[in-house]
Amino acid sequence: MAVAMGAEELAAFLDEVFPQVRGDFVIEHVEECAVRVRMPVAERHLRPGGTVSGPAMFALADVSVYIAVMAMVGREALAVTTGGSFDFMRKPMAGADLICECRLLKLGRVLAVGECLIFSDGGAEPVARASMTYSIPPKR
Repeated sequence: MAVAMGAEELAAFLDEVFPQVRGDFVIEHVEECAVRVRMPVAERHLRPGGTVSGPAMFALADVSVYIAVMAMVGREALAVTTGGSFDFMRKPMAGADLICECRLLKLGRVLAVGECLIFSDGGAEPVARASMTYSIPPKR
């Protein structure tokens, strides 16, 4: 299956359909069924104690799977998350952006399953792992 949308087109699409996250994520790489997305960590992403909050990391994984699905199926804004599982494995490095390496494990007609590993930029070990399922609306 060929990639339907590249990084620039995906970024423009994300800005169009989700303007509320404009500037929060940078699509660094797109290939068949896989993407790498950066979240530049800002003060608003931190929780007490100075580490990146769980909701911020969840958002990175969720958006990354959405981007991976869109990269393969094209402009389908109504695809929605139907399930998610998240494991926090270690504290992110202070002051480092987060990098999500996402791959689609299954891309069917109506469901997609993605797996994400989230790293601190420059870190070798993942700080979190996520599994997300997306529902893709049927073609009309």
